[in-house]
Amino acid sequence: MLQVVFRILGPLEISAGGQPVVLTGARRRTIMSMLLLAPDRVVSVEALADAVWHGNPPSTARNQIAICVSSLRKAFKEAAGVEDVVVTSHPGYMLFSGEHRIDAVEFEERVAVGRAAARSGRAEEACGHFEEALAMWRGPALEGVSAGRVEAEAARLTGMRLDVYEEYMGLRLELGQHREVMGELAAFVREHPLREQAKAHLMLAQYRSGRRAEALETYREGWRILADELGIEPGPALQEMHEEILADSPRLGPPAEPAAPALTAAVPAHLPSGVASFTGRHPELAALDRLLDHLDGPALPVGSISGIGGVGKTALAVHWAHQVAGRFPDGQLFADLRGYDEEAPHRPGAVLDRFLRALGVPGSEIPPDLGERSALFRTVLGGRRVLIVLDNARSFQQIRPLLPGTGRCCVLVTSRDPMGGALAGDYACVALHLDALGQDEAIALLTRVDGDGRLSADPVATARLSALCDRLPLALRIAAARLTAKPHWSVRTLVARLEDQRRRLDELSPDERGVRAGLRLSYRDLPNATARMFRLLGSVNVPDFAAWVGAALLGIDPFDAEDLIEELVDAQLLIPSSSATGHVRYRFQGLPRLFARELSLAQDPEEERRGALRRAAGAWLALASAAHRRVYGGDFTLVHGPAPLHELPDHLVDSLLENPMEWFDSERGSITGLVDQLAREGEAAHAWDLALTSVTLFQNRDYLEDWRYCADRALSAARRAGDRLGEAAMLHSLGTLEIVGWAYDAALGHLADALRLFEETGQDTGRALVLRNLALCERHRGDLHAARNLAHRSLELFRRTGDRYAEAHVLGLLAQIELERGRPQASLVLSSEAVARSRGLGTARGEAQSSVRLAEVLIHQGDGERAEEVCRRALELVRATGDRRGETHALRTLGEALWRQDRTAQAEEVLEEALTAAADVPDRFLEARAGTVLGCVRALRGDRDSAADCFKIAADLFAEVGVESWRDRTTRLLDLLSRSGPLDTDELFGLVRP
Repeated sequence: MLQVVFRILGPLEISAGGQPVVLTGARRRTIMSMLLLAPDRVVSVEALADAVWHGNPPSTARNQIAICVSSLRKAFKEAAGVEDVVVTSHPGYMLFSGEHRIDAVEFEERVAVGRAAARSGRAEEACGHFEEALAMWRGPALEGVSAGRVEAEAARLTGMRLDVYEEYMGLRLELGQHREVMGELAAFVREHPLREQAKAHLMLAQYRSGRRAEALETYREGWRILADELGIEPGPALQEMHEEILADSPRLGPPAEPAAPALTAAVPAHLPSGVASFTGRHPELAALDRLLDHLDGPALPVGSISGIGGVGKTALAVHWAHQVAGRFPDGQLFADLRGYDEEAPHRPGAVLDRFLRALGVPGSEIPPDLGERSALFRTVLGGRRVLIVLDNARSFQQIRPLLPGTGRCCVLVTSRDPMGGALAGDYACVALHLDALGQDEAIALLTRVDGDGRLSADPVATARLSALCDRLPLALRIAAARLTAKPHWSVRTLVARLEDQRRRLDELSPDERGVRAGLRLSYRDLPNATARMFRLLGSVNVPDFAAWVGAALLGIDPFDAEDLIEELVDAQLLIPSSSATGHVRYRFQGLPRLFARELSLAQDPEEERRGALRRAAGAWLALASAAHRRVYGGDFTLVHGPAPLHELPDHLVDSLLENPMEWFDSERGSITGLVDQLAREGEAAHAWDLALTSVTLFQNRDYLEDWRYCADRALSAARRAGDRLGEAAMLHSLGTLEIVGWAYDAALGHLADALRLFEETGQDTGRALVLRNLALCERHRGDLHAARNLAHRSLELFRRTGDRYAEAHVLGLLAQIELERGRPQASLVLSSEAVARSRGLGTARGEAQSSVRLAEVLIHQGDGERAEEVCRRALELVRATGDRRGETHALRTLGEALWRQDRTAQAEEVLEEALTAAADVPDRFLEARAGTVLGCVRALRGDRDSAADCFKIAADLFAEVGVESWRDRTTRLLDLLSRSGPLDTDELFGLVRP
């Protein structure tokens, strides 16, 4: 997944991975602009329509907005591999910013940091932030998007830009830069003649530069413009500036030069030099500034910076310390406590000895006792304003004797372990956990170290280099230094070397200070069990995981596993996060994962690693099977193999699977990664069984790419292993996937091979599943007789094997076939039986599917009222389980039921919902079906133009998925519309019913 960058401070520009994302069409650009102006907030469909059609939206607005949003999602998925940038949220849509970037948001954040610096008296720093913020502007906000609502919000942003510019100029005047800003201000005033604050700044700059007459002329010109254009006089601020210039007020003189501080031997200045490539960290610097608010307060201000080795803790601490050193005229003390070095940590007593000597205490007066030495340190600091930086601390016990007793001082501590808990309550504490740099900050760091232009010339490779370094400052500096040392390398040369996982740590560990050395220091002190957990977790190819995975890997109790994993979190080797299920999940960064795998290969015997992988795969498979049973009411529609399960405690399973589909969703990335690893490492039985069981997720949530990926990987593994049952299962799975995608010819090829293999292995459930799918293919090809025979053969086998869910599904299929054969009464009996059997199993998905079949029969027989009742029950079921595809089917059928009761206004509203739901899935065929019925309803309501739009859009969608028979129907519907006279509702319905 690539990060998407949105730029609206100028013409609308969108990019992903350095490549532009082109949005064609004014409507799509307007909708995108509206969403970008309200990130992470819902924008109603009504507001979007008002913006697109300038306050006069057509009746088809909701439908057309949904289509535009669908195309936006498609553009982001193709460009960046992301599906959740634009999300549906009642009563409209929302742009979910997540990890993506919006320049307007960053502008406001940078301005806020600048204003905080200005309030703290750090004018130079504030100017730097304002310069960065103003540099983001490329022209008028959202230039070229002509929509009243967009233009109004763009004007607000422009007003903010002008305000910030005036604040920036005011700060530069405070810094005595009146000559430098005079020309720039004059140009700004000419462009914005009504901005009185800018005019006052220009007058002050002119006066301080010895141009008193020009300053007075600036005032007279401003007075004339205000009088002529607005009929008003200048405001109080401008008038006061005029009067003070006339009186040569001493208050207008330039700021005095700061006096040089008196140097004494007892004023230490221990801070090491800052890192030249230091980049970003603006929120963290602003947070540390809060320590200054507590100076002279009742509690000692103490800042704590924690994070993994190489993340830049020391660089941040030193950078901030240099920024605020002027606030501590009595000195700055610095000590590297070596808490995690190979050598022994520095003892507090030795550090106190050095600090006391630096503060002017003779060595002969320093007591040997640690307690007395600490008391003397507090006494010497009494009344002094000193900044103390304690770097690389191991524990609170190590730093406690080094803490002053006065709030006039300030302490900043860096450590791999968080100290906020020990500091909270007794101190005015600001605790920061330092994460990796943001993408832009990481790239900026790279370019500062290697400034020869190679990085900026290849932004795609540079972004990849940043990711391979985990955006850790240490790794980034090493990578950039390698490029500097190799001027004949391109960025892609280094990227290719880092892409090789076996070489990456070597490339980033050129000496004892490299990435591997830092990770080894974190790993070195882990207890044996925790270290083993670290190694085995790193050997599993999943993006994230829950604590039960660790329990399966080590074969231990889940609570014990959670304790070990939390120790890894404390050691900064794992990153915790919450999930939709409420259970904590954990993940590695790339470099610690590689280090863990490296250690596991070196220290853990192969059989132990393979056994751990099998236990973990067995746990995933056991949970996936249990989740499937809870969704389907039993272990139905599945073919299992000989792969052993690893059962977890019942109470844990119940907690994890409280919502089975939410659990599946949370494990989606882990399942695909694990199937790939199992296939690569020859564990075919676990690979194909987990891939097949996970179709519960892939089909319900429309994750068709994951479905195909897992099935392809597992099929290859089964064939290499000679596992004919696994091969048959995966061919059946791929055949089902092709049916979902309307590729019936491809499906027939997979299914024919699967049927032969299932017959060879004597697997009746597999045979029945394949026969059912072959019946679907024959129905699509129009051979209803063959479809009926295949479905009956399938039904007999399902009844023999006891698969009641699949039996109900085939009954529904037979009901559909009989309806299309012109036997509605037989269809009614079969669909009613399917509903009853599904309800008896307690499977909401099955009952909803069968209910929609039953409703279609009832509509065909003219019983729209009862069909409506059945559809509303189906809607309740699918909405309770989050089945968006099922919701689309139910809404479309409900719309037809309402239509057949002549309740066309309600039908139109429901069908618009169906269209939105289909676009959200997304499913082009369902979208086209809903659009076709919606077109009929609108035609009957007299809106033939809108109906024609619906039919044309549906025709394109049917053509896109290759369903020509339905595309032909839209052609006939358009022909009906073109005729004069009233429309025949029965004739229309005959063209849209199944």
